[in-house]
Amino acid sequence: MNILGIETSCDETGIAIYDTEKQSIISEQLFSQASKHAEYGGVVPELASREHLIKIIPLIRMALEEAKLEFIDLDGIAYTAGPGLRGPLLIGASMAKSLAYSLKIPSVGIHHMEAHLLINLLEKPAPKFPFLTLLISGGHCLLINTKEIGSYEIIGQTIDDAVGEAFDKVSKLLELGYPGGPLIEKLAKSGDSSAFKFPRPMINKDNLDFSFSGLKTAVFYTLKDITALDNRIKANIAASFQDAVADTLLIKSKKALEKTKQNELVIGGGVASNKYIRNKLIKGLKDSKIYFPPLERCTDNGAMIAFAGSFYLSNNKKNKNDQVRPKWPLSEL
Repeated sequence: MNILGIETSCDETGIAIYDTEKQSIISEQLFSQASKHAEYGGVVPELASREHLIKIIPLIRMALEEAKLEFIDLDGIAYTAGPGLRGPLLIGASMAKSLAYSLKIPSVGIHHMEAHLLINLLEKPAPKFPFLTLLISGGHCLLINTKEIGSYEIIGQTIDDAVGEAFDKVSKLLELGYPGGPLIEKLAKSGDSSAFKFPRPMINKDNLDFSFSGLKTAVFYTLKDITALDNRIKANIAASFQDAVADTLLIKSKKALEKTKQNELVIGGGVASNKYIRNKLIKGLKDSKIYFPPLERCTDNGAMIAFAGSFYLSNNKKNKNDQVRPKWPLSEL
């Protein structure tokens, strides 16, 4: 089967084609709107929707051309049904459903976070069920006991800000720009991670939940007390903040591995592209097998949607909710 994947949950238009026989992504296109939203300090939903509308058809045609396929060669279409921004989700869903209808092929709505979770199964070696999953992105921070495809037990989640959201807010405080993750990571390389003692939120709690709002607030008050803020101090704050985030993720992941008695940890989501966090987790969990997707698979992309769709379309399965759902808990899949 040739499965077309369409990702439009936020500000990336991701298109890809997955060949189930070859078990590989045979073409992929991605357009990021990050530079367009940077001047506003975050994603503007209406602007994102318009950009998806402009780019989606040309990107689909480019993906087909790269794969040397025609529309009639497609056997199914997978699209992001949620969670995400309503407008962008509707653009992708409308395109997928109308195209599937005209081609008389099936379509399926995919949960965005499930796609992030499953993409590691495409790598070699791949994790084997069951395993623990840590999903860290701009809107989510989840620890999941992953039993099998479609069976996910959330054992920890953020009670306020997600990891990527905290990076964006701290970046704004430091006047670095948007998106905050890459900018803080770059600045932190020249900083001292021990210069400021920021809190590691909720590490002493019995549960596995996260909280990053207080950490962001700690950075705010630290900056408030500094009268002369220069690049060196900014770099030290960025490094210290990043280290606090990495430590928190490490401690919680270690506890989760012990609680679930798992030995494999799959990590996904946009923040998983942070090399400092990657190295911290690898070194701190050296007795466990750690799986990271390639850097290009960490951020939102069409490949993960096409691949996740293959599990449903190949077996004629449907998700419980095929409609667009901006708020869609993974536990309700």
